[in-house]
Amino acid sequence: MADGHEGELQLVVFRLKEQTYGVDIGHVMEIIRAADITAIPGAPSFVEGVINLRGRVIPVIDLARRLGLAPTAVADHTRIVIVEVGGATAGMMVDGVSEVLRLSRESIQPPPAMVAGVSAAYLQGIALVGERLIILLDTTRVFRREEKEALQELAGQVENKAAS
Repeated sequence: MADGHEGELQLVVFRLKEQTYGVDIGHVMEIIRAADITAIPGAPSFVEGVINLRGRVIPVIDLARRLGLAPTAVADHTRIVIVEVGGATAGMMVDGVSEVLRLSRESIQPPPAMVAGVSAAYLQGIALVGERLIILLDTTRVFRREEKEALQELAGQVENKAAS
């Protein structure tokens, strides 16, 4: 370990339906307040809509709905975590972001088949930090390839309509 951090994973930690989740900070571009989301007719139910982020149209999903949980109610603490996965940019609406945390890779355990009502298909693992259970999401599984393409296509359609 040359730099002392090779065995560590840095996570953006957030709340979703009374559970604590984390995503690899390497996928996170920024975190913004949830505001002015434009709905897209015909989009999958977990797609909240699109936002204009400094001239870029970014699709936003309701992460809770995507994971099979009850929809997120937008409130003052609601945030959109902007992630880049496989060359595609999208936002994940969450109940609130709490911190950036370093974890040793050894502290991450494989996920059980189901955690807090969420299928292991979306998970990278779980970690116990003090008394807290942190559920690690695998963003590449949250956004499957065909869905990333469909989200980017929807965002492009909205962008083209706005330009004309």
